[in-house]
Amino acid sequence: MGPGNRPLDLDWLEDFAVLCETENFSRAAAIRCIAQPALSRHIRSLEEWVGVELIDRAAHPVQPTAAGAAFKTQVETILAALEASRIKARAAHDAESASLRFAVTHSLSLTFFPSWLASLENYYRFSAIQTFSDTFQACAEMMSMRKVQFMLSYGHPDIPSRLDQDNYPVLTLGRDRLVPISAIKQDQTPQYSLDSTSVIPLLEYNQSSALGLIAGTKLKPLIYDQNQSGKQLNISVVFSAHNAMLLKTMAMSGRGVAWIPASLIQQELDNKELVLAGGVQWQIPIDIKLYRQKAQMSQPAESVWKMLTEVSTTTPHP
Repeated sequence: MGPGNRPLDLDWLEDFAVLCETENFSRAAAIRCIAQPALSRHIRSLEEWVGVELIDRAAHPVQPTAAGAAFKTQVETILAALEASRIKARAAHDAESASLRFAVTHSLSLTFFPSWLASLENYYRFSAIQTFSDTFQACAEMMSMRKVQFMLSYGHPDIPSRLDQDNYPVLTLGRDRLVPISAIKQDQTPQYSLDSTSVIPLLEYNQSSALGLIAGTKLKPLIYDQNQSGKQLNISVVFSAHNAMLLKTMAMSGRGVAWIPASLIQQELDNKELVLAGGVQWQIPIDIKLYRQKAQMSQPAESVWKMLTEVSTTTPHP
């Protein structure tokens, strides 16, 4: 805004710069592809915006006034900076369009995602890949705000998530299982067993986690009603968190029983650092799900989705 809060038209600056260079209204109008009277009006409007005369019309050829000469230097700098900014903005847009942006829930960012991404790169080469690891709620928020193109999370067919309810396109990329784990005693038995009548300390997920929603829903009939033998299970919640890695660490330190994705604790089971706290009846099958934006995405992102869709329809999930 200038004097009197009048708006400034960028074309006026372009017209002024060309007029100063050509020193002739007719030639400047021809270069700017406008009529001479229109160019004259633009220069008058610019002078009104600045508040002083910028062109000495009595001179032949026309010349900028002292104020106009000072203003011309700044105008050239401004126009050059705007052009540079435009080029940088387009370059940034092109780089972003050629990149992939994923939101990945914590557990999958440590297990499934790295190897899956490596398999993608066998087929595609991307200029950049951005990954954001957070809770399910935070990742879903990134999707709704279109900050990412894809979101990877656990899910269950009986428990629709927020993205399922909002009809985001989704593919199932694989399977996993939530299994109950406990620290192991010297005799290789669980420190806490779901077959025990003693109080069992529970390490549970909070509701910001997709695993928390799944575990809370599927385990409730077993934990809070009765176990497989028909006896009331004596459970005491001692700790809650959204991160499966933290719950695993707590379980390893002997703090209680936690339901952890099998892919996240297989090494600890093999090394006898953890043991299953119950039989297969306590295990919960879960899906590894990839959501995409509902709207059209960049060409690289659409190519990835097309390839994954084709593979999904021809290859059975493990």
